[in-house]
Amino acid sequence: MSAPSVVLAGGGTAGHISPMLAIAEAIHRLAPQARQSMIGTPAGLETRLVPEAGYELDLIEKVPFPRRPTRDLLRFPGRFRSAINAAGEILDRREAEVVVGVGGYVCTPVYLAARRRGIPVVLHEANARPGLANKLGNRFSAFSGVAFENTPLRGAEHVGMPMAQAISRLDRDAERVTARQALGLDPQRPTLVVTGGSSGALNVNRALASALPEILSTGAQILHLTGRGKAVTDATGAPLRAEHYHQREYLDGMHLAYAAADLIVARAGAATVCEVAAVGLPAVFVPLPIGNGEQELNARGLVDAGGALLVKDEHFSKSWIRRNVLPLLKDPRLLLTMQQHSEASGIADADERMARAALHAAGVEAQV
Repeated sequence: MSAPSVVLAGGGTAGHISPMLAIAEAIHRLAPQARQSMIGTPAGLETRLVPEAGYELDLIEKVPFPRRPTRDLLRFPGRFRSAINAAGEILDRREAEVVVGVGGYVCTPVYLAARRRGIPVVLHEANARPGLANKLGNRFSAFSGVAFENTPLRGAEHVGMPMAQAISRLDRDAERVTARQALGLDPQRPTLVVTGGSSGALNVNRALASALPEILSTGAQILHLTGRGKAVTDATGAPLRAEHYHQREYLDGMHLAYAAADLIVARAGAATVCEVAAVGLPAVFVPLPIGNGEQELNARGLVDAGGALLVKDEHFSKSWIRRNVLPLLKDPRLLLTMQQHSEASGIADADERMARAALHAAGVEAQV
């Protein structure tokens, strides 16, 4: 059995790095003999997360295309050629037999360097609206996988979102009590989890605080992940307190929150949408109000399938919560129906699907 050299590329945000690491872990399970390394830029979270995960990381310059006619526009062609050359030197040194890309600035020069060398490219697109790097790579990729079924990449296969096995293999029914105890929650009380991600969501926090008495009156408890530096306070400036209301800024290990929850209110990042579907967790999505609208597109399929509700950030309010969230907390049958629709839409083995595609492109079959 040969030992293929796999080079993975991606970075910038956790939304790129997490699926990249999940694919790498799946490659290791399926072909332990494979040599793996990663390419990122000095400006992204990969400089911390990739070494922490135990992988070697090579860096190339981040070269975004200038959107305004400035001096950077004049320097762009030379800088971009340098980035392609640097990527090519890394691929040569690593003796790459396949490149696996997950999008982001780093991927464009890596894809082009791989194409020049005849190295097959396997890519994954996490968002319903594909990024520029993966649009380019899709033109000559050996395999393109997408997290969402209607993502407009020609010839792409719907594989789902590669995710950590702590989530993809989560049995919520079996782990619910243990997770609630670990989080300091009542093991038997219905649970609403509210999160705006690590950076928080100001309007979501405000709306929840305003509706807190009504939510608690349903008999539910709340785990509120406010975001770093965004603790919700009362009129005195002290952290908001109420019986069965549990406030944290951040949780390292969202699988615990998914296991504990009966319903989650969250942003609609690609990873979150795919994760809650994979574990069958009913959700209320409040898409980020800025950007190009990709979060609403991410959520649309699961919402249409009946596994989630969708509300614009500016419409998420005390009155909306009263009309839409309280009935769910009061009637477990409604949540069960949403759970069944969510489970039917979820994909839990995207990491192995992408790993098998990468190994196949490298001319190596998985051992299991």
